[in-house]
Amino acid sequence: MNQHTRFNLPICLAVEDDALFHTDEIVKCYIPDIIGQKTIVVSEQFLIDLYNEKISEISRDFGNAEIISISNASFDEAVAIAKKICIEDIKVIIGVGGGRVLDTAKYAAHISKAVYICIPTSLSNDSLASPFSVLETEGKARKTIPCKIPTAIIVDTNMIASAPVGQTLSGIGDTIAKHTALYDWKLSASKTSSKVDDFAYALSRMSYDSVYHCDEKDLKSRVFIRILSRALVMGGLAMEIAGSSRPCSGSEHLFAHAIEEYYPQIKISHGIAVAMGSIPACIFQGQSPDGLINFFRHYGLDFNPADYGIDKDMFEDMWLKAREVRKGRITILSELKNDRTQLDEIYDMMNRMV
Repeated sequence: MNQHTRFNLPICLAVEDDALFHTDEIVKCYIPDIIGQKTIVVSEQFLIDLYNEKISEISRDFGNAEIISISNASFDEAVAIAKKICIEDIKVIIGVGGGRVLDTAKYAAHISKAVYICIPTSLSNDSLASPFSVLETEGKARKTIPCKIPTAIIVDTNMIASAPVGQTLSGIGDTIAKHTALYDWKLSASKTSSKVDDFAYALSRMSYDSVYHCDEKDLKSRVFIRILSRALVMGGLAMEIAGSSRPCSGSEHLFAHAIEEYYPQIKISHGIAVAMGSIPACIFQGQSPDGLINFFRHYGLDFNPADYGIDKDMFEDMWLKAREVRKGRITILSELKNDRTQLDEIYDMMNRMV
């Protein structure tokens, strides 16, 4: 039933303590041909300062690779890096950072045909292995653009453990949202001629299950970091196999996109916004949200809209705009009439539950 003749998988997924100090050894085991090839390292200035020793060591290990600092995750910046790669015959690009850096490096590698090595400094969302980059285009507008997934993904568990807890909670939110995304994917397939790819569906479900049913509750433990790393990578691979973001993105993501595009003043991470959206999405789908609510409360993930400056009017407007942000994408929102009374009740319930 697979709709696709071909998809890419990473050659390497290494999740180890102090992996950054032996990145070259890890790469040499899996892709020995690139050792000695001309390389650049892409990051952000505050990360270059924060992890100066580690990033400098990566640069030395890859032939004193030039370190480039990006200012924003924009299409123009990714294209400028790709141009440099092509003109200077650079063969390898190493992205060290969060979603902004990784999306920029990933797209630059895609259009320049360079080998891309992904080194996340936090586990805030599933962009580290997804076949998409989210980049700024004009002003605050952002576009999700298809691209090639990384050749290698290297996760330094010590680095992740030292990242702010909020970033890890964001990654948890993005993972748990697959619960409502998969429902919406099946709904969409039932309404159109499209099919659900069984293998992509199973991978996405495994990603969700591995975190939702995880016995380790310490977000900074090596066990939990390994589980979350693999869950986020599995989500990315599910999208690669499906050829779309459907295994990981449904009505809850439309809600998050509405915040990002229409309410940029609201300071909330993508993963937390998605987690917040998954609770109403569950209710709209006729599923009980209790399991998700208990899970989020256990980890201290704050899903109360009011705590992020979102009032009832804004909450309703976000759900209205969620129907419009990705034209043609069928989710449970396509089936519903906007019900202010229900949204007010959900808002009050989410306020009480945190």
